[in-house]
Amino acid sequence: MRTSLELVVLTLLSIIVYSCGQRQFGMPSEGFWLAELEVQDSKVLPFNFEFIKNDEGKFEIKIHNADEIIQVEEITFKYDSIIIKMPVFEGYIAGKFTETMIVGEFIKESLDRVVPFRAIFGRKERFRVKKRPNVNVSGNWETEFNPNTVDAPMGQGIFTQNGKFVSGTYRTTTGDKRFLDGVVDGDSLKLSTFDGARAFLFMAKVTDSTMKGTFFSGNHFKEPFVANRNESFELPNEDTLTYLKPGYDKLAFSFPDLMGNMVSLENERFNNKVIIVQVMGTWCPNCLDETKFLVNYLEDNPNLDIEIVALAFEYAKTKEGAYKSIKRLKKAIGVEYPILLAQYASSSKTRAGEKLPMLNHVLSYPTTIFIDKKGQVRRIHTGFNGPATGDKHINFKKEFDTFVTMLAIK
Repeated sequence: MRTSLELVVLTLLSIIVYSCGQRQFGMPSEGFWLAELEVQDSKVLPFNFEFIKNDEGKFEIKIHNADEIIQVEEITFKYDSIIIKMPVFEGYIAGKFTETMIVGEFIKESLDRVVPFRAIFGRKERFRVKKRPNVNVSGNWETEFNPNTVDAPMGQGIFTQNGKFVSGTYRTTTGDKRFLDGVVDGDSLKLSTFDGARAFLFMAKVTDSTMKGTFFSGNHFKEPFVANRNESFELPNEDTLTYLKPGYDKLAFSFPDLMGNMVSLENERFNNKVIIVQVMGTWCPNCLDETKFLVNYLEDNPNLDIEIVALAFEYAKTKEGAYKSIKRLKKAIGVEYPILLAQYASSSKTRAGEKLPMLNHVLSYPTTIFIDKKGQVRRIHTGFNGPATGDKHINFKKEFDTFVTMLAIK
């Protein structure tokens, strides 16, 4: 049994330790921070975020990529440790913090990827600029990734430059490279983005008509690219890249929903309906853009006789992990249509093609398949022109509405 004096001393010590701990582990400062991820070749990928307190007094983060703002609410603190969990995606930042610095790692467990991370308070400039820009990259750029190789992927750079600042994206046949934010520093183009799933860095030497540089994805992938200014260049028509193989006239599948019930196009809910089949993954930012669009489209067009069903190809290592990711997406975005688990432990497009053998290939996540009321495949669209593509996104939405409305009223 402790004496009263011992209890008083222990209480005082607890108060002192707690008070010191509070001073030692002061919360990160509110305002703008500059974050950096270490990629390859001793390069760093910068992005900006704000630490703020919401109306309830809880900390939130707003990640800035050009016109995109990503709100992050799942932040936990323990002593001098911080975990920042990205919305929808499984990636998270874990580190140690002071009021003006965070040092740690960006982690994607299912892919066994770890990227060193640090952030400094009070720096709003994304890239340090040493020289005035020599060129203006505004316009349309015909781009080739990994040039001089067989089947080198093509891209379309779409950029707007205002002084030294540049925004835009690279479109490819499989989707866009997100909201890119950066500068022209003399004759150097520097662009980056971080959205919780993808960490992209583009660095290139530029002239009025050419680009030559390197594309980095996290610290696990890089490839060279070249580009030429070409205002008339367009990528191949997205509706011609994936199609039904000869001998097939319909799409067929049977995959489990979140309750374990097998769902196929033979289910009664799909009878005499226009059906949109979304081939996707919860880990895929372009798929997230499309999912948000589809959710909004259903809300805005309640009278159209259409059904949407998504087929999720997940790289989560377990079935339970894959279902958890699907549930998280549905809750975050408000997805009412079924998302079926088509595959887990791999997001391989080759394996996805084996699950849908009537397609010539699965070239991209997302791939969107439009089926009329008679069950006939009327269109297969590869990739998604997200909000970062500007006018391309606007045009896509108009064409989508025209085509779906035509199928629904027939």
